[in-house]
Amino acid sequence: MLHKKLKNIKIILASGSPRRQEFFRNLDLDFEIRLKEIEEIFPETLQSLEITDYLAQLKAAAFDGELLENELLITSDTLVWLNGKALGKPTKYDDAFQMLQELSNQTHEVITSVCFKTKYKTEIINDTTKVTFGELSDESIKYYLDNYKPFDKAGSYGIQEWIGLVGIVNIDGSYTNVVGLPTEKVYRYLLNF
Repeated sequence: MLHKKLKNIKIILASGSPRRQEFFRNLDLDFEIRLKEIEEIFPETLQSLEITDYLAQLKAAAFDGELLENELLITSDTLVWLNGKALGKPTKYDDAFQMLQELSNQTHEVITSVCFKTKYKTEIINDTTKVTFGELSDESIKYYLDNYKPFDKAGSYGIQEWIGLVGIVNIDGSYTNVVGLPTEKVYRYLLNF
């Protein structure tokens, strides 16, 4: 359906995330991947979705002056927000272990911002999902980290992986948002583009 509607638009996904790329394929969209190395640093004064909005826009700004008339650039950023603190991607094993210990028996928010940029305008949408983990033993955390190596994931976990299957007791909101892209909102935006 979108495929026909956007036939004259060239969609550029600026994301190396295999999960986001898979979502775009599953939405039956033709797209090209263009990546730029961005240092994901944000002002310390920013909170929760202000951070993801900022980083999604920062990623899009790297393409300033490069987009053609018929091109639509899509960038995105996801973070885990727990007790007033952003949990990004872990830098090493110990970081990941500590993050998962912090998430044990807690409810956190997964926030994703998606930036849509054309030659003439930039718009952002975002989504927040509440996720609750039951108790995660040190043994189960170690098993997960050793076998799944989630070091490219915000909060050190993938909901679609083993830890999500055995550890998550409640989810309030979009499942695909937790995986890394609020597909329903992206679909709706593109439908109205």
